Amino acid sequence: MGRGDIKTKKGKISNGSFGKSRPAKTKKATAAKAAAKKA
Repeated sequence: MGRGDIKTKKGKISNGSFGKSRPAKTKKATAAKAAAKKA
């Protein structure tokens, strides 16, 4: 339940991977953020 645990968010950050607990940023999410910033 720490850095070595790949099933947790902290473990995924240390491992540099993405998944259910740490989803990778999608194009839709970044586009929505950019649009919200401009408005």
